[in-house]
Amino acid sequence: MEEQKYVLENQDSFELKHIFDCGQCFRWNEETDGSYTGVFGKNVLNVQKQCKKIIFKGIVDGNIEEIVTDYFDLNRNYLEIKEQLSKIDENVSSSVKYGEGIRILNQDLWETIISFIISANNNIPRIKGIIERLSEKYGQEIEWNGKKYYTFPTRQELENVTVQDFRNLGAGFRDVRLYETTHMILDKKVDLDKLHHEKDTEIVREELLTLSGVGPKVADCILLFSTLKRFDVFPIDVWVRRVMNELYIKNPDEKKVNKKEIEKIALEKFGSLEGLAQQYLFYWKREA
Repeated sequence: MEEQKYVLENQDSFELKHIFDCGQCFRWNEETDGSYTGVFGKNVLNVQKQCKKIIFKGIVDGNIEEIVTDYFDLNRNYLEIKEQLSKIDENVSSSVKYGEGIRILNQDLWETIISFIISANNNIPRIKGIIERLSEKYGQEIEWNGKKYYTFPTRQELENVTVQDFRNLGAGFRDVRLYETTHMILDKKVDLDKLHHEKDTEIVREELLTLSGVGPKVADCILLFSTLKRFDVFPIDVWVRRVMNELYIKNPDEKKVNKKEIEKIALEKFGSLEGLAQQYLFYWKREA
């Protein structure tokens, strides 16, 4: 594969830090010049922003314009979405302004499942470390600009990986869950192709919840951040519980705020855009 380059002119709603540091992905890293380099699919890509110009450069498996358009969700009108959300109330408007450059990536479903199982009760540096070691040991090597990168291993490449092998990568208590989920998917106990074709989000969520290591929050992250692309979910972690309580519920004891209460308010206020609202609120609360 040869290096390709694609330049996107006059692009609004595209900020590198907002996209890559909002908690949706784990294989993008900031370079010294402020650009980000990441691996997805069989692609190694560097993304740089100069004013309103976005420069994509790297080794990609196919046409770079098509790959970038799909992965970065460039055909979706985020300006329209932000305008709609900003009308809800002043707090949502503030969160949208703070994270105005967020775009939800179209990440491979298999990789998203495994990555978010690894993310459970974990911190970002450790999550990234486990995923990098997993990819280096079992993925395919790609060399670009004198540096070696590794693709995320396919389910077939993890077929013979044992619980102990996962443990040796530093996966901790997730080792058994990674092993079991890999084999559930290999055996088609959960058919990823069928999940893409199922229109009912609740049916897809219930199916994801049968996977080892996938609880409600992880299931919602998979639904939102993968190629399943469901915006009618509202992943709830400590930051989201905090911001929803501070803005709308106002319980003196934040720990007593339950998930159903948050989900009810999210659906009433944000409707079919609740997943996007969650990202703006999460990023705003955590970073600001």
